[in-house]
Amino acid sequence: MNIAPISYSRTRKRLMAAVASLALVGTAGAGMLATGTAPVLADAVRVEAPQVPSFADVVEHVSPAVVSVKVKAKIQPTADDGSDDQNGFDNLPDNPQLRRFFKEFRGFGDQGGQQFGMRPFGHRNHGNGEPRPVAQGSGFFISEDGYLVTNNHVVSEGSDFTVVTNDGKELDAKLIGTDPRTDLAVLKVDGGGKFTYVDFADDSKIRIGDWVVAVGNPFGLGGTVTAGIVSARGRDIGAGPYDDFIQIDASVNRGNSGGPTFNLNGQVIGINTAIFSPSGGSVGIAFDIPASTAKQVVEDLMKNGSVQRGWLGVEIQPVTSDIAESLGLKSDKGALVSSAQDAGPGKKAGITAGDVITQVDGKDVASPKELARMIGAYAPGKSVDVTVWRNGKNETVKVDLGTLPSSDKQASNDDNNKQAAPAKPDTLADLGLTVTKSENGKGLVVTDVDPDSDAADHGIQPGDVITSINSAEVNNTDDVSKAMTDATKAGRKAVLMQITRDDANRFVALPVGKG
Repeated sequence: MNIAPISYSRTRKRLMAAVASLALVGTAGAGMLATGTAPVLADAVRVEAPQVPSFADVVEHVSPAVVSVKVKAKIQPTADDGSDDQNGFDNLPDNPQLRRFFKEFRGFGDQGGQQFGMRPFGHRNHGNGEPRPVAQGSGFFISEDGYLVTNNHVVSEGSDFTVVTNDGKELDAKLIGTDPRTDLAVLKVDGGGKFTYVDFADDSKIRIGDWVVAVGNPFGLGGTVTAGIVSARGRDIGAGPYDDFIQIDASVNRGNSGGPTFNLNGQVIGINTAIFSPSGGSVGIAFDIPASTAKQVVEDLMKNGSVQRGWLGVEIQPVTSDIAESLGLKSDKGALVSSAQDAGPGKKAGITAGDVITQVDGKDVASPKELARMIGAYAPGKSVDVTVWRNGKNETVKVDLGTLPSSDKQASNDDNNKQAAPAKPDTLADLGLTVTKSENGKGLVVTDVDPDSDAADHGIQPGDVITSINSAEVNNTDDVSKAMTDATKAGRKAVLMQITRDDANRFVALPVGKG
């Protein structure tokens, strides 16, 4: 058989075609060209999506104004410090490890112990009277010449203060003034040139959900930035009489105390002062002193070294819906005066127990807390118009405010109602109470309370003294019956009963004709 010769050129062409075909298949399956050339990779995945705003520009501009605050105190030696036979260790077993444990850890602990407090851990070193570290927090400059703001609880136990700037410089500072009621303090750094500082924002314009940035010194780590949103406003955490905190969810921890929270314009909306945390670390619930409060307090501290607040001199309580009904008020707004202090400006102006303060200088009063803030914002000596609801109508009295006393000097209410119950009690069956005349003839002493009555539900106890009902004095059971009858005729469903307990007054609204 004759076999035709294979043409070289035709065979070469077929081989090249096969290689090309394999190369195409390989490219589709393996993502690269299987030749002697460089590999060709597939395109990386990219997603076109809206980008979250960066906080970097804000942080870059404000960080130089934020500082760490180091606090030291001069701690004098005590009888408990020294050798083992002088510090109480002589009663311990003769165990070197145990003695060392007590020596190292006595005095170490949480300087605050409060659920909401953010006071940093401090190590108290007893011994030679030299300044020792007791606290560490944060602060921020509010002026070019070195005034800075922090928390009162950061500096309250200190005698020496050092601020550490963003670039690591350590500068001595002096304490200008503190205000424990708002937990604010002002320090001043002398020297060091001109400082980058920040302004307070108009916090009335912030909204729940706005982005915020917190800058501070958590756990002594140095300048740290966290971000979050405004979670709530007007929080009352029981920290003081002027509670009106901004709640944020930015991570805030021990050491952040006194540090600022910024809006995206680089303005301070609030000052970190407290956290809610069962563990002591951040759980996303932090509280800021509003900028509007801080600005006013800081200005007073810079000017006078202290804050002088107006004082009305009355004890107040909330107006419940039952109390509003008993007084004929259309809403449960305002502050009910439980007593007016003898030396207070309010009593001198004619404000009495049972009045409901509804306005100050024409501005509505929503609650006792708001009244405290409003009066505290005025300077002592300021004359204000106070509108009260009394005997079913509004009346306005002019009050010349006094100076709010320090907490240890505030006058107490002394009603001199220390009674011994006479032998024969009377029964107020409709109210579920058994009463007797007081020893001094003013008011009725409660001797028994029906546990199934509204009186019991509202917390009335044996020993309480009923002094008035609907602003009418009560000295016997007939006075009670008359007050209840008058309330029924006026179309009211409840009566307002004034109760004295342990020299303190409060009001309770009880339904008419229900025991």
